[in-house]
Amino acid sequence: MSEKIMVDVRNLKKHFTKGGEVLKAVDGVSFQIRKGETFGLVGESGSGKSTVGRCLIRLYDYTDGEVHFDGQNLSKLRDKQLKPFRRRIQTIFQDPYSSLNPSMSVLDLIGEPLDIHGLYKKADERKEFVAGLLEKVGLKREHLYRFPHEFSGGQRQRISIARALSVRPDFVVCDEPISALDVSVQAQVVNMLEDLQEEFGLTYLFIAHDLSMVRHISDRIGVMYRGRLVEVAESDELYDNPLHPYTKALLSSIPIPDPRTANEKMAVKYEVPTAKDGEVPELREVSPGHFVADH
Repeated sequence: MSEKIMVDVRNLKKHFTKGGEVLKAVDGVSFQIRKGETFGLVGESGSGKSTVGRCLIRLYDYTDGEVHFDGQNLSKLRDKQLKPFRRRIQTIFQDPYSSLNPSMSVLDLIGEPLDIHGLYKKADERKEFVAGLLEKVGLKREHLYRFPHEFSGGQRQRISIARALSVRPDFVVCDEPISALDVSVQAQVVNMLEDLQEEFGLTYLFIAHDLSMVRHISDRIGVMYRGRLVEVAESDELYDNPLHPYTKALLSSIPIPDPRTANEKMAVKYEVPTAKDGEVPELREVSPGHFVADH
């Protein structure tokens, strides 16, 4: 892992307006991701973690703040100027059932990004590249002409991963890439992502609510609650020495027999102070590399 900063998020805000009310999905989030690192972003549903990921790839425009990628301020670029960065920044989405076009073969699903970015002019070279990529994600050449409905959920996610890697990106936003998969294949996919990261020199933002898997793959972890980062630390440090009450609540919920019950339990255990209650604390460094926002 390099010390070079690849992604620099500065005071990112994304607010939605619904029925005259403002929902602060992301409210002043700042963090950095080093080249070659996996930065885990965790929190329960509605914490804003996936919104952060979608802002990073400019699926959402920001309400405020900046995202710098490899020294370039993406928030200042227009759509036409973003094309070179869309090749370098790819996404693996949560649901492999809805993220793949059911009418396209595997060859065209993975080959389409190659066509968009003009990476292969000859059909046979394109086909050979896609076949080689399929093998890297644990599938076979014979799968080239099959369609998404012919695969299991785990296989579909492997196709999604191959598609994301087809344009040789530098940075991949993994937006809960295993949460829709059977438990039996989750570890396989995470291990494969680690192998691919090493082989291709990738940098990951790994978004999830499964804390055990996040610990396994992440170098550092940021904990989100109600649109804000409440704790950031190296993976082992966060698990061995959690400081924020919400982080402790998340950790105490492993394993989770019933996610609905666990979420209720966590919400009761810790409530972030609102503007009415007093000032919301900012992240501060309490030990080297360990940041917490708590009174």
